[in-house]
Amino acid sequence: MWSNSGMSSRSTSAGADLHLELTVDHGRGVRVALTDALRDAIRSGRLAPGTRLPATRALATDLGLARTTVVEAYAELVAEGWLTARRGSSTRVAERAPATPRDPLPPAPPRTSGPRHDLMPGRPDVAGFPRAEWLRATRRALASAPDEAFGYGAVRGRPELRAALADYLARARGVRADPERVVVCAGMSHGLTLLAGVLRRRGVRAMAVESVGLHIHRNLLRDAGLRIPPMEVDELGARTDTLGRDVGAVLLTPAHQFPTGVALDPARRAAAVEWARTTGGLVVEDDYDGEFRYDRQPVGALQGLDPDHVVHLGTASKALAPGLRLGWMVAPADVVAEIDDGSPDPGPSVTSALEQLVLADLLSSGAYDRQVRGRRRTYMRRRDQLVAALAQRAPHVGVRGLAAGLHLVLTLPDGTEADVLRSAAWHGLAVEGLSTFRHPGAAPGPAGIVVGYATPSDSAWSGALEALCGVLSA
Repeated sequence: MWSNSGMSSRSTSAGADLHLELTVDHGRGVRVALTDALRDAIRSGRLAPGTRLPATRALATDLGLARTTVVEAYAELVAEGWLTARRGSSTRVAERAPATPRDPLPPAPPRTSGPRHDLMPGRPDVAGFPRAEWLRATRRALASAPDEAFGYGAVRGRPELRAALADYLARARGVRADPERVVVCAGMSHGLTLLAGVLRRRGVRAMAVESVGLHIHRNLLRDAGLRIPPMEVDELGARTDTLGRDVGAVLLTPAHQFPTGVALDPARRAAAVEWARTTGGLVVEDDYDGEFRYDRQPVGALQGLDPDHVVHLGTASKALAPGLRLGWMVAPADVVAEIDDGSPDPGPSVTSALEQLVLADLLSSGAYDRQVRGRRRTYMRRRDQLVAALAQRAPHVGVRGLAAGLHLVLTLPDGTEADVLRSAAWHGLAVEGLSTFRHPGAAPGPAGIVVGYATPSDSAWSGALEALCGVLSA
């Protein structure tokens, strides 16, 4: 039996006696309480690696819960890496990666099977994918989908998703749009490819890009036939005040510049819009990490200043998972028309109609908002732990950027970036050097590394953090 104040487990019919203490209050459901209790038991060592857990039916009976509650709790912990489960076999506590010793840090042998700890930037925690919510939304979407939804579809995507996105982006990001200006795309690269085609057909030959940023995007634009002159980035963001008539478009990450982590200064936001109005140019806004600000409410999208001159690009990669290939573009009406009529034909959306309908359901039901809030809490906690650990263990390392996103830039003494990267690789850490993101035509910048803190599972995070601090404090 259980009450709002808590409950203790009885002996189980099969498997280990878990001795769980569940705390259920008005802010926490029973499933969340069970999941937290199991996680705490594993983290504390009371449930050792390899321990066989009771069958879901047995544990549900002993605790007086619905079996579905136990099934969903087990599934969430499997996804997070705390438990393992195989068809036809019992559910067991997963083996945990050993923490790296604090002092001294012994040399590790070269690794051929990949890094022990993945701290590459830009990668979300895919274990946090909301499987149960996605399954429920899939069932609802299948039940309500019209027959024509399973045809070839339109270039701009399903109308249900375009309407849901227009509503969500207006509410969450300050984007001014109606569904007719929304184009569903398979992520940022696909959206940029569509826009590059529009720009080339308009006769644009050059698109300014930030002096530090993703080389994937620079290469995509260059391969589309556009010159990509660099635009300096400093502590106030990109130098949009230097834009001239020699470029016909500009690519910006105003909410959280990648990788430096700064926000675009209000005066420079205004300068970008004024440049577009004066020259007829196009501002392309990559809303990188726009939903993940931790110290305050996120700054509204740049597109809200001038929907007729700014294209807004976003994805569900950080809140859900990059493997879904779900993204969106909110563009001026003339750009949308050119995408519809463009030659060569971009073809139907490369994202499946069913997944579009599922995302529309998540957005309309509020489940997507809940997912974003949950991911935001997780990533904020990780960032706080990383900053605190660095302050204690490696105070000579500088931390740069807003309290936002899924990565930190750590500045290093000049000339030490390559040495730190070699040491990190030797000890099984995958991180990226800051110089990797610098435009080939840009002036040299400070030494540093870019560290992602989202990818490791909860059970592996402490080991990853310990290993990083060991490398940086050596």
